[in-house]
Amino acid sequence: MQGTQYAILITVLFIAAIFLLTGLFSWFFTVQQQSRAIVERFGRYVRTARPGLNYKLPYIDRVVQRVSLRVQQLPVEVETKTMDNVFVKLSVAVQYRVVEGNEADSYYKLQDHVSQIESYVLDVVRAKVPKMDLDEVFDKKDEVGSAVKSELDISMKVYGFEITNALVTDVNPADNVKAAMNEIQTQQRLQVAAAAKGEANKILVVKNAEADAESKRLQGEGIAKQRKAIVDGLRESIAAFTDQIGGVSAPDVMQLVLLTQYFDTMKEIGVSAGSKVILMPHTPGGMTDIAQELRQAIITGNESAKTDK
Repeated sequence: MQGTQYAILITVLFIAAIFLLTGLFSWFFTVQQQSRAIVERFGRYVRTARPGLNYKLPYIDRVVQRVSLRVQQLPVEVETKTMDNVFVKLSVAVQYRVVEGNEADSYYKLQDHVSQIESYVLDVVRAKVPKMDLDEVFDKKDEVGSAVKSELDISMKVYGFEITNALVTDVNPADNVKAAMNEIQTQQRLQVAAAAKGEANKILVVKNAEADAESKRLQGEGIAKQRKAIVDGLRESIAAFTDQIGGVSAPDVMQLVLLTQYFDTMKEIGVSAGSKVILMPHTPGGMTDIAQELRQAIITGNESAKTDK
């Protein structure tokens, strides 16, 4: 009988020791830096434990939640329509954190803060973007992010959260819209290139025309100077021939000079490289007719020059 009582006593003491040791270890708990622990007693909020070693009553107090004070980021994707009826997807990165001292509010006032933030982001973006066309959404995406931050910061502060920033990281229209935008840019660049090419061709044509005109002007001046030199040479030849040989009239000298010039020309035609010789029936006596025609042309030219004066 005594042995049985002794065994029961040992068992009770063993169970009590285990219970005591378990309770002793459950008295203490640690909290990490930049974190807080929400402590309840029989389901009622008691306090918020700070970083370091903390204690609680075993089997009475309970740590129900550990809250981080670090800045966290929540990506939200919103699909909406712009003012010019283009559907776009906006990627919004919301950066938030729990305000120190409001850890209990962040835990007890919101069932799911992530869903709450997403709902506010969807509401603000879908109210802001439909008032802009697609180009404005790209140009003013920072304004959209600022509107999201401002609205969220006011709304979430009640629940112990602070919105540090809201960034629109991407604006992604439909694939066919992006293809159309790329095509517009391509055609605009082609128009600019065509205009530049046309301007270059215009300049080239003008320069070629100016060069051709200058060439013809110089050619005309050369021909005029050549003819003047020929006339001066004939005049000097006639004067020298008349002075040295008496009894010869100017028409006779002119005819002789023309005949000499005629044979010189025929010689040049015959000896020129690559020239084709054309045989024409003529007699040296025909030079009289040529001289008569030249004389008549000179007289007509002189009369015209006098008339112009």
